[in-house]
Amino acid sequence: MASVDSSLRLGWAGAGRMGSALITRLLNAGYDVTVYNRTRSKAEPLAALGATLVDTPAELGSCDVVFTMVAGTRDIMEVVLGPQGILSGERKPSLIVDSTTVSPAAGEAVRAGAAELGVGMLAAPVSGNPKVVETGNLTVCVSGPEDAWEQAKPMLEIFGKGVTYVGEGERARLVKVCHNLMLGVVSQCLAEITVLAEKGGVSRADFLDFLNDSVMGSVFTRYKTPAYVNLDYTPTFTPALLLKDFHLGFEAAQSLGVPMPVAATTQEVVQQLIGHGYTDVDFAALLTLQARTSGYEIESEGADVTDGLEPPVPVAAS
Repeated sequence: MASVDSSLRLGWAGAGRMGSALITRLLNAGYDVTVYNRTRSKAEPLAALGATLVDTPAELGSCDVVFTMVAGTRDIMEVVLGPQGILSGERKPSLIVDSTTVSPAAGEAVRAGAAELGVGMLAAPVSGNPKVVETGNLTVCVSGPEDAWEQAKPMLEIFGKGVTYVGEGERARLVKVCHNLMLGVVSQCLAEITVLAEKGGVSRADFLDFLNDSVMGSVFTRYKTPAYVNLDYTPTFTPALLLKDFHLGFEAAQSLGVPMPVAATTQEVVQQLIGHGYTDVDFAALLTLQARTSGYEIESEGADVTDGLEPPVPVAAS
């Protein structure tokens, strides 16, 4: 990992659960970080770690590099190009690194607006959640100008264990959409086979223990095991956010002429999940819906199972 350039002033817009976890890693690494969040109180814990809080995105304009991680297309347009946006003032950062999940077309619109003002932009969507960040297992996909990628690489490497540069433009947006389509498909498949095993008399803990140790096991199946065994649906990613990404995926599939019958079926199940009122929970609630459509009410097994994540990887200042 490259050494920290302590002269760089970093900005960050969007201090939600993920944003806060990533900001914390940057602060622990020794970076100076100025933070804007629409609800300031949610960012207050970061001030105790050394972050500077500001009240508008425009105040991030004096930073050298600004990271953005907000809810969607409307938010990123407003935060970057709005009347009080990052690029609204006389002083502007040299680079914006955006990790918002939006379509390639929306990302290109923001990139074009930034370019008109002489500011470079990278798309840098991530794979993981706050606990994955804390354990140093986050992965990042990046696209945009190669010189901008080289500038941002030392900071992005602090986010977790892997950063992949996939080329110019908005290719990283498409990679993230494809990633989240697979997330939904695998989750529904896992729900179906787990319910099948359970109805046949096998405990979910035993079935997933076998699966996780087999060639079909993965980091993801291990990570979701506590949720599937003990029905802990504390949200890491909600059904509504997953459905949004399915919409983005099918928008891309239509434009590129790619049929996706398995993903189409999964999208319908995710829509049903939301229709049954599963909104402020984790998308692992697909398991409960699958059990109900299979004729029974599922219950927590209260088993001592692991999510397979490694102990936290410390981030030390260089």
